[in-house]
Amino acid sequence: MILGNTSSSPTRWRAAAAACTAALLVPLSPAPAQATPKQAVAKAEIPCPKPKVQPPAGRPARPTPPKDDPVLRAVGGDALATDGLIVPSGSAKPPALTATSWLVADLDTGEVLGGCGPHVYGTPASVQKLLLAATVLPKLDPKQTVKITAGDLAIEPGSSAVGLVKGGKYTVSTLWLGLLLNSGNDAAQTLARLGGGKGGVAATVAEMNAKAKQLGAYQTHAVTPSGLDGPGQFTSAYDLALIGRACFAEPDFGKYALTKTAHMPAQKSPKAGGFEIQNENKLIFQYKGALGGKTGFTQLARHSYVGAAKRNGRRLVVTLLGAEANPLRGYEQGEALLDWGFSLPKDASVGKLIDPVSTESGGVAAETESTPAPRNATSAGGVARAASTSGLSLGAAAAVAIVLTATPLLLLLTQRRRVRRRPRRRRPA
Repeated sequence: MILGNTSSSPTRWRAAAAACTAALLVPLSPAPAQATPKQAVAKAEIPCPKPKVQPPAGRPARPTPPKDDPVLRAVGGDALATDGLIVPSGSAKPPALTATSWLVADLDTGEVLGGCGPHVYGTPASVQKLLLAATVLPKLDPKQTVKITAGDLAIEPGSSAVGLVKGGKYTVSTLWLGLLLNSGNDAAQTLARLGGGKGGVAATVAEMNAKAKQLGAYQTHAVTPSGLDGPGQFTSAYDLALIGRACFAEPDFGKYALTKTAHMPAQKSPKAGGFEIQNENKLIFQYKGALGGKTGFTQLARHSYVGAAKRNGRRLVVTLLGAEANPLRGYEQGEALLDWGFSLPKDASVGKLIDPVSTESGGVAAETESTPAPRNATSAGGVARAASTSGLSLGAAAAVAIVLTATPLLLLLTQRRRVRRRPRRRRPA
């Protein structure tokens, strides 16, 4: 369940589904006792490689995440439902990182190459600006000129700002540069106000949450458009990969993300001089084939990062949350993951980035306040896996499959993406 969506109705859906299932399961033999999904995962969990460094003194306690949902943890494939390491069999050992969770995926095929706690909840910091971009960038004319209001500058004192001035006039394209290069929270507020129309920033945040669900980022909940910390604001490494994939599909985003320096124009009224800003994502300055990305940091979230690169015809995206800057900075941890990902064979896979849900025909995708179901969730194999992890017998699984055919309410019990397993090559020793 996503924290903060107090109007969501998964509980009612699950209750109705459970009632329907119970009615069908009465004549069936009881299933033998099995380990709970959490216990099963714990037994097989592999620790993520970590460097031998002490966390910094005074680091604030992590916020309490939403309660884990076994269904959401398995989006993209059952193998991804782990707090530990998941990599292809026979692959090279991934780098040791301070990030609490991370993921590497192919931007084009959607194959997940590996991860560490890919569905573990984390606090986004400024990588949340990518969700703002995925939501608003297609709606705004980059040539439009915008006048800055006092509300646009009402951001947390001392937080990252690009230096917009009240009454100043800037093009939308300049605001995107201020957002993505300099992580300007003032630019985020302005773009969110524009994107929300009469509803302003609040309307944009609501659209961001709807966009996350449409992309399949079911563990993401935005409270602020900029990523400044807010109660109930969470995401996951897997969700960030879905959001990043949507951003890199936008040509303008790729152009902005690869811009190394930009000029913030002088203002006549009020009078203010122009100045230059530099892209804070050092990946684009030093990594071969870099496509750009976004850095993030707050005291609460620690360092977060999304980055992508292209090499030998492959485009990979890396995401990480909860990292410390020692011994590697966030973007350097991203570089290490990219190097590891590019070292794997092209058919390597442990899961899949699910495709966005089409909203053209309504249906499940329109239920943005409940928990939408990834496609193929009603297949017999998907039902059997979902049923088995719930301790149901094979006969019970078949009964659930029958109900799923006739009762849409039960879709929410089996929201798992079937992953087509490819034969994996073993790397020579």
